[in-house]
Amino acid sequence: MSEHSSKLIIFFDGGCPLCVKEMRHLRKLDEKRQITFENINEPDFNQRYPQVNVAKANQYLHGQVSSGEMIYGLDVTHAAWSLVGKGWMIAPLRWPVISWFADKAYLFFARNRNRISKLLTGKERCAQCSID
Repeated sequence: MSEHSSKLIIFFDGGCPLCVKEMRHLRKLDEKRQITFENINEPDFNQRYPQVNVAKANQYLHGQVSSGEMIYGLDVTHAAWSLVGKGWMIAPLRWPVISWFADKAYLFFARNRNRISKLLTGKERCAQCSID
């Protein structure tokens, strides 16, 4: 599926074992192929997506909806899970008041994802994990 026909493009860190695990899970659930997964560490990433600041995308999740609008953090997660029919599972994280706390927790996770990954998987980084 081309990037132009998807409803959401997720720009993820392909060197993060937890991030890759999440993308694999989403890809498996995305039976209608509505999501395009783009690894920000690919050599040609900057040429294909000059609008995405890789340094910032490495700090927190970036996504682009079909209108071209960029979305970030848990908004990307909610959009992706909604497309695969599971948005209800994380919808409370986007509710007023809760979203403020959820966003702070997400940013903590994003900053510490390599250490958290090592604790949970035994692997801090992979040279280049594949979501296929």
